[in-house]
Amino acid sequence: MTEQKRAARVVGPDYLLAGRYRLAYKLGGGGMGAVWLAQDTLMGRKVAVKQVTSTAGLSDKAAREIRNRAMREGRIAARLSSSHAIAMHDVAIEDGEPWLVMEYMPSRSLAQALNITDSLPPYEVAQIGAQVADALTEAHDAGIVHRDIKPGNILIADRGRELGIVKISDFGISRAKGDVDESDSSVITGTPAYFAPEVARGQDPTEASDVFSLGATLYTAIEGKPPFDIDQDSIALLHRVAKGQIIPPTRSGTLTDPLLHMLEPDPSRRPTMAQARDEIIVRAISSRGSIAQLRGAPLSSADGGVPAWAHRSTPVSETRRPSREFGNTIAGLPAVRSGGLSDDSPKPYAPPAFDPPRKKNPLELVLDRIDDVVGDKIDVSPAIVLAALVGVVVLLLIVLIAVL
Repeated sequence: MTEQKRAARVVGPDYLLAGRYRLAYKLGGGGMGAVWLAQDTLMGRKVAVKQVTSTAGLSDKAAREIRNRAMREGRIAARLSSSHAIAMHDVAIEDGEPWLVMEYMPSRSLAQALNITDSLPPYEVAQIGAQVADALTEAHDAGIVHRDIKPGNILIADRGRELGIVKISDFGISRAKGDVDESDSSVITGTPAYFAPEVARGQDPTEASDVFSLGATLYTAIEGKPPFDIDQDSIALLHRVAKGQIIPPTRSGTLTDPLLHMLEPDPSRRPTMAQARDEIIVRAISSRGSIAQLRGAPLSSADGGVPAWAHRSTPVSETRRPSREFGNTIAGLPAVRSGGLSDDSPKPYAPPAFDPPRKKNPLELVLDRIDDVVGDKIDVSPAIVLAALVGVVVLLLIVLIAVL
């Protein structure tokens, strides 16, 4: 397409994309492009359409990289079918430029939620973590590393039938096994506040790096700031991250052990994403049972309802605390080499090794089963229910013996 034709084309409300998707209005935007709400005129449903940054005026190499990145994001997201990942429907080609057509979920991000409240209770954060970890477990099983997990990429439905449902989004800088990486290994892309230490030092992101980034995101939701604190100087922050010096959490309660396990400086000591998910459930939300019961379920607060901050009726102030995103995705950051880490720098904070939960004895398993069956029907402890059942059985035996 010629430059003149590009300039003449006006993309805006009511624009019909690829003869099928009619744009309504912009939902948001950033360095990687803009996201539009659109109507799929063929399927009769609303969709979110990602308009990739224009390649007009760029060199052939730069334009090719942008197009390849968009196509890669589409291919990667299309591999996932998790109920906690935004679905990829289509890649529409318009004048040679790719547009990504995705599931539309009316929502607010975890970053926006932190503009409403300083921090979230560990119980609510645990549910968010377990559901996102479930989606990322599927991604890792498919050979996909997300590489940019942060509060801004975790969405919570704020109205409608999906109110309270949590989903991970934006696989824009993800990598899948078999992809050819043409990028310079001396620079890194992502959000420094949520980098794993090894990524800050220039190592390739791995599944273990995703585990750390999710841990850093959950830490931020609980503590109100990232584990390496806040710094507008990305390079200074990157050097702190490279040393692995997290600030010990103080508000995490029952989520402390799983959180510290995920934030291990040594990637070989971190859990897998599936293990992290299960540890979060066991330590913080074991009353909900298993991921099978959490999958596709809305968030619930201590009183049993969807948290107030997740409702559309609770307004989000976009200007109240602009730093609450704690940094944006940045491309081309210089990796911190070993020479940049002084020998007299403080030793990295090393969380204690995670102690796996002890196995429950048969009596505890029976009480858990009773709680699953009657816990939401009567306000009586499982121990009392068990004692009553035993009493009834004993009474029946006495009556039976007396009759005989």
